[in-house]
Amino acid sequence: MFAPCSLGVWPTPLEASPALAGALGLQTLWLKGEGLAGGNKMRGLEFLLSGAPPRSVFVTIGGEGSSHALATARAAKTQGHRTAVALFAQPETEASRRVAAAVASNADLVVRSASVLTLPWGVVRAWRGAQRLGRGTPHWIPGGGADPRAVLGHLLATLELATQLDTAPDAIVVPLGTGGTAAGIALGIGWLGWSTRVVAVRVAPWLVANRWRTLWLARKAVALIRQAGLEFRVPPSSIRVAIVDAMGRGYGHPTETGERARALAEGFGVRLDPTYGAKALSVMMSPTYHAPRTVFWNTFAWP
Repeated sequence: MFAPCSLGVWPTPLEASPALAGALGLQTLWLKGEGLAGGNKMRGLEFLLSGAPPRSVFVTIGGEGSSHALATARAAKTQGHRTAVALFAQPETEASRRVAAAVASNADLVVRSASVLTLPWGVVRAWRGAQRLGRGTPHWIPGGGADPRAVLGHLLATLELATQLDTAPDAIVVPLGTGGTAAGIALGIGWLGWSTRVVAVRVAPWLVANRWRTLWLARKAVALIRQAGLEFRVPPSSIRVAIVDAMGRGYGHPTETGERARALAEGFGVRLDPTYGAKALSVMMSPTYHAPRTVFWNTFAWP
């Protein structure tokens, strides 16, 4: 049941950044560099693409700058599969332009919608197109890869982190889009018994980026593991996540605090995108942020 395909090189590095930590007023800051393995979405896709028949077709959705859409198209291509992607418009930035171009060159079909409101029709068109790309019924992957199977990949990432640290950090800061990464981290922290706070920084609308959905994904992942006959017990009360809103005007819209955080990070050699990483790092610039020893989960892979 759990036989992931191989898409990334693990573990991803965990590097201390004392200069950036000092600028943020932290004792210690570690950067978990998921971008070096193709981005955080690759961990979940190892489970979502696993076991698919040869030349399968996958359908998914995302914004024009969606790291998930790009990761899905690239990963499916390396496994000999095809993809149909329904995209909705988002504010144009250097990162979103590069992602959109990379999606177009890796996906077999790209259907663009003018807004989220017209996205359902775009999904219908993508699904119909996917049926013409290959034999059999296409495989659906939710936006952002928010599927309990994908959460298993991020659970393993947290256990990986535990091998890279001598002691538990005070907090792990991660962008919150559709919730799969934060769910896996929260689940891993609960299983490890750490007191670490999982700070999920909301960068997408509340409808998809919320505490209830994140915890639901984590609990469904536990159910999957136990259905496979594995002894895996995590008290529900130990799966915790703190949501901090940093979305601003909307998904993909750069924010003033996010851009300040991005400029600060670049001054210390850390490159962040404006949609996910910059907004997540910006919460550490707040005078109310108190977690002297923090891990920052840098999820974005630049095309």
